[in-house]
Amino acid sequence: MVIRRVGVWSVARVAAVLYAAIGVLGGLLFAGISLAGAGIAAAQQSGAQLPPWFGALFGVGAIIILPVLYGIMGLVLGALTAAIYNVVAGAVGGIEMDIQ
Repeated sequence: MVIRRVGVWSVARVAAVLYAAIGVLGGLLFAGISLAGAGIAAAQQSGAQLPPWFGALFGVGAIIILPVLYGIMGLVLGALTAAIYNVVAGAVGGIEMDIQ
């Protein structure tokens, strides 16, 4: 079995979902670190220039922003990768696979 061509839109959709899932995990990690850092900084400084809720807002915002950005990147890069694969596979013959 040789994969000679892949659907650009189908690869882009799958990549978008996978990247968005990675973005959720990254956003949760970033939010936790940001919240912890904001709490520690607020406890150590009484005269901070930024309000203590700023770190919390930025950290929680990462849970929303990162999946969206990663999803968009996955869509664009997945489509680009599939299009490049189709050109290269046309020239060299594609990927050979053994499936049982």
